[in-house]
Amino acid sequence: MRAASEGALHESRLFRGLDGKQLEEALRFFEASEAIYRKGDYLHPMGSPLRCFGLVLQGQVLACTDDINGNRMIMTSVLPGETFGESLSFLQVEEAPVYIYASTDTRVLWLSPNGLREPEGSVMKNEIKYRFMAMLAERTLAMNSRIRILSKLSLREKLWTLFGEYIHREGREFTLPYSRNDLAVYLGANRSALSRELGRMKAEGLIDFDGNRFRVRDGEEKK
Repeated sequence: MRAASEGALHESRLFRGLDGKQLEEALRFFEASEAIYRKGDYLHPMGSPLRCFGLVLQGQVLACTDDINGNRMIMTSVLPGETFGESLSFLQVEEAPVYIYASTDTRVLWLSPNGLREPEGSVMKNEIKYRFMAMLAERTLAMNSRIRILSKLSLREKLWTLFGEYIHREGREFTLPYSRNDLAVYLGANRSALSRELGRMKAEGLIDFDGNRFRVRDGEEKK
């Protein structure tokens, strides 16, 4: 496994802190297998079962769904060290309501949840099960954050709430994992309206940005 991929593996909530033998046992437990995808490749189509969940080793994955009018809605962006499809694969949902694709060239570690359904196991297996449950809990918190953003009425309020999440994690300078078009979809906004609002916020001296790299001026983030 490449160095960058190994780094993402050790940064993940599921495998963080495991030594060599523990990591090998954990990977066997999940029947781990690597796959490579090119930008735009689909990892999973909508309406079919997702038998395994994925851990992004390199690149970026988007999980999306469509509204009743066929408009794309981004549910989450998945970066190296993060996972996707945990609940759908564990619950064996036969018609997964999302489609998943690579937004860049991507390497994914596919992991089977079958071992998690076994009632008993060794100390290490019980540790792996606990880590999986903790990972699901973190995913729930992330979805709560998304709901908080989308509940705001104005586009500026949505942006401030999103920026606040990144400020809390990374500080006043951060990189958003979305293109402008994907950011508009994520916020449920029109691309042109988003560009205008960001332009106004920059002109007002509230923020600065270069591509996806943003900086929020001191004292400007909204609580």
